[in-house]
Amino acid sequence: MSEKHSKMDGRFIAIKILSRVMQKGESLSTAIPKEIKNLDERDRPLVQALVYGVLRWRWQLESILSKYIKKPLKAKDQDLQYILMLGAFQLLWMRTPDYAAVDAAVNSSLKIKKKWAKGMINAILRQLIREREEINYKACEEAEFSHPKWLIERIKNDWPQDWQQVLIQANEEAPMTLRIDTQQTSLTDYQQQLNEVELDAHVIEAVPTALLLEQAADVYRLPGFEQGRVSVQDGAAQLAAHLIQLAAGQKVLDACAAPGGKTLHMLQTEPSIKVDAVDISETRLERVAENLQRLGCEASLIAADIAQPNEWWDGEQYERILLDAPCSATGVIRRHPDIKSLRRDSDIAELVSTQQQILDAVWPMLKSGGLMLYATCSVLKAENEQQVLDFLKRTKDAEEIKIQADWGREQKAGRQLLTGDQQMDGFYYALIKKN
Repeated sequence: MSEKHSKMDGRFIAIKILSRVMQKGESLSTAIPKEIKNLDERDRPLVQALVYGVLRWRWQLESILSKYIKKPLKAKDQDLQYILMLGAFQLLWMRTPDYAAVDAAVNSSLKIKKKWAKGMINAILRQLIREREEINYKACEEAEFSHPKWLIERIKNDWPQDWQQVLIQANEEAPMTLRIDTQQTSLTDYQQQLNEVELDAHVIEAVPTALLLEQAADVYRLPGFEQGRVSVQDGAAQLAAHLIQLAAGQKVLDACAAPGGKTLHMLQTEPSIKVDAVDISETRLERVAENLQRLGCEASLIAADIAQPNEWWDGEQYERILLDAPCSATGVIRRHPDIKSLRRDSDIAELVSTQQQILDAVWPMLKSGGLMLYATCSVLKAENEQQVLDFLKRTKDAEEIKIQADWGREQKAGRQLLTGDQQMDGFYYALIKKN
């Protein structure tokens, strides 16, 4: 395959991925694997950079292009919008030469069998090049912060002092953070092992198992990855195993467990615990099984609806419950920019209702004197602080244990990390004891 043909195919694949996300509501994690399987491996990084970039800056790109698209495109011609967004992203954010970006966009119109659009695409992108210096990136708040209006309003309302920083951080590319198995090696020793393979990393003071890489790297370059000495997990997610106060031999429920990073971290922290890892998705549990095998850990994997205990629970109570609740994922947008396109304002009330149902379903499974750690990767108070306050109000034998920490910010209930705090994702934790 020639380089030119290969690159054109890459952009064609990028158009198809954007269509899956923006029109069909698929996530990048399902859309990318479906579309790139027949693509040359050398072209995959370009495709990923293009689709992540367009989805990250979607609202800014749409604002900029609206000046040049004279008539709204018909629904059946949305693929032309994606071609223009890809071209504009290359011209304004990537170091693609102008002629190459325009040529690739024009060729893409042929690939999707819309030869009639060649002239329009060429004219729009060339005008964009001529007027590049005068572009108003801040035409409105949605454009300036490249987020949908409803989400800007929610974050502004919840975090009146910090909302701009939250949105700015959500558009940054997330760093690669490692979780070191400190049963096998120390942070200092592993840092030295990374140096030996020319990888630099520094500690995250708040997380005793975390090293943050200066540059992202292929996992197979990481010393001991296949032996389980190191895994990839954001520092905020690593806090769970340190907060839940594990002890030898405890029976632990990991509710909504997939993809399993916290399950594995708990088992590495206290290998003698007995973990039931429950998730509604059998497919996602397969990934948990693969990681358990890589790390040499054991857990009981149960594919079931956590909110329907009669379908799977044997009645024996747990000493610890980790409830990593389904949520808006607004704290991890920098890793999953498609969230901004997939989420709707109406989703939040539904998620809050689901979280409430799960909280009430798992609470009877906790032994008296036991601890439940409620966690989300959200920055919205309705899913976090307010959810826990409501639970404490209606649950007489529930008592919050205040988390004393030097990360995040204390709330009326629980503790909140905002996106980018100490280079971590946005996360919420609340520790609740059963009296």
